[in-house]
Amino acid sequence: MPDVDRSVLDEAWARIPHTRETSDDPGSFTQKRIERVITLLVGPACLVLGVQAFVAAFGPSDEAAGWHLPLVVGVFVPLVAMVVACAANRFAQLFSGLFAVLFMVALVLWPFATAGGQAPSPTENPWIFYLINVATVATVVAFPLPLQVAWTVAAPLLFGVVRLLQAGGRPEFLLPVALDVSFALLLGSVLVTLTWMYRSIAANVDETRTRAVASYASAAATAATEHERVAVAALMHDSVLGALLAAERAATPRERTLAVSMAREALTRLANAEKDALEGSDEPMDAVALADDIEKSARDFGVELVVVRRVPDGTPRVPGRVARALVLAAMQAVANAVQHADAAALSVEVMGSADPGGVTIRVRDAGRGFDVDAIPADRLGIRGSIIARVTAVGGRSSVDSSPAGTTVTLEWESGDRW
Repeated sequence: MPDVDRSVLDEAWARIPHTRETSDDPGSFTQKRIERVITLLVGPACLVLGVQAFVAAFGPSDEAAGWHLPLVVGVFVPLVAMVVACAANRFAQLFSGLFAVLFMVALVLWPFATAGGQAPSPTENPWIFYLINVATVATVVAFPLPLQVAWTVAAPLLFGVVRLLQAGGRPEFLLPVALDVSFALLLGSVLVTLTWMYRSIAANVDETRTRAVASYASAAATAATEHERVAVAALMHDSVLGALLAAERAATPRERTLAVSMAREALTRLANAEKDALEGSDEPMDAVALADDIEKSARDFGVELVVVRRVPDGTPRVPGRVARALVLAAMQAVANAVQHADAAALSVEVMGSADPGGVTIRVRDAGRGFDVDAIPADRLGIRGSIIARVTAVGGRSSVDSSPAGTTVTLEWESGDRW
């Protein structure tokens, strides 16, 4: 993907909805949302299983005297902290990781805590069993995928080992412990697999979105570059080359006056080029004002011209950017008529229509005409200053020429682009 201007990329991202979580990293919009959903689901799920384990902890206890309370406090306090952190979306990763680690410590201590305690029953699980998958879910929030898999496998297996150690390896415990371990492994695997799948999908969506935005930004940058090229080419032809050609061909007082006016206009426009003087306000203007601007610009060039106005009520207002392009293109057609047809029977007509809404400008002369298809590609008068300029604002243009004269037609409809 080619490098694009940062402002264009920012503008492209601005078209996509963001939230507080993604304002600093718009390329991870979906991943941030998925992480938030996972965190919100982990809190209530752990709360439900935690309540079940907490109730079981108040029943008959397998631990020896002095072990029960420290284990309950050491496991349930970080569990409550994790649930609150997940609900508040603050420090969820920290407290989830803390609970997962402390739970594994409690499992390691279980054989020591139950030594000399009440004899276990193969049909009743201790309260710590109900928290195995809570620890697995906690790793989904806190740890990367390899550690999630390690916890998912290690926690049930460790429980099976410590449970058999507590029972002294009695045969009647083998089947119940195997079933408990298998259930915990299956449930933990499903939970880890689902979260991994959703995270992968979110990452792919964000990657696709990033490529799409970068592609849009690249296209926008290319369009802006082409628009600037057309504008510069039109400026050079309209102002500089036009003034030079007029000065070279000036043989009569009228032509010399025209050359002086064109040179003055060229200097003014070149001086204001860095200020983007051709842009100005984009405030819509009446179609009649287009005719006024054409007449004024023609007088500045030393051409007395009366524009025919056929603008009925209901004709839409023309955006300022479009109006400037139409006026400049019309003036280029007028300049061509003056230079190449000596302004023979020169006329300009501005027409409006309400349905469909739009504006049409026709510039006619009675010169000897020319072959439109034979215009060289490097000649900017018609291609750059008229056709490309009008196309850039969503309009259409055509040039019809014959030995009887030339007609340049500029059209814009309100539904074309604006």
